[in-house]
Amino acid sequence: MTERGKHGAVMQKDSISTSGAGRFRHALQGILNLVAAVGTVWIFLLMLLIVADVIGRNFFQFPIIGVAEIAARSVVAIVFLLLPAAALNGSLIRADFLLMFMRRCSEKLVHLLDGLFTLIGALLFAAVAISAWPDTYGALQTSEFFGVRGVWTLPTFPFRLIVVMGAAATSFALLVSAIGSFDLGATRKTSSND
Repeated sequence: MTERGKHGAVMQKDSISTSGAGRFRHALQGILNLVAAVGTVWIFLLMLLIVADVIGRNFFQFPIIGVAEIAARSVVAIVFLLLPAAALNGSLIRADFLLMFMRRCSEKLVHLLDGLFTLIGALLFAAVAISAWPDTYGALQTSEFFGVRGVWTLPTFPFRLIVVMGAAATSFALLVSAIGSFDLGATRKTSSND
């Protein structure tokens, strides 16, 4: 791909690195979308479990034991399964009225603030993953469970591991987004100077 420089000379663009970064981001988005799909299926199965419990409890006097505890643990796990894909495609909820106002004045400043926002988010989710790891490792070592011993139990380790892995993946996705925002800001600056 070529473009004309200041003096009319044809310049070669670095299309390999751009397409390489684009392919990486696209592949990462595919993987994270697959993880989010697992979370979506989990929501559907949890919904079926809750409906079965309500029907069993109200019509047959036969409740399903542990539904409340399973639902409570599942909600947290589902959130951390869905977060990385949302972080990478930029669909995290945020107030962007200030950015919309600033976009009229300076597109470069908007990309800089967006990059800063995602970089801070990456640091926060990395802190969540790091701080949640000792409890996760402890749950594996001690065979921690929730439920009622002798009636029903579920190990807490898988749920805790999903939180750690989801926070780490969200941190990485936000870091990739931050790099993309800073690159866009730099590209805008370069193109406006030409």
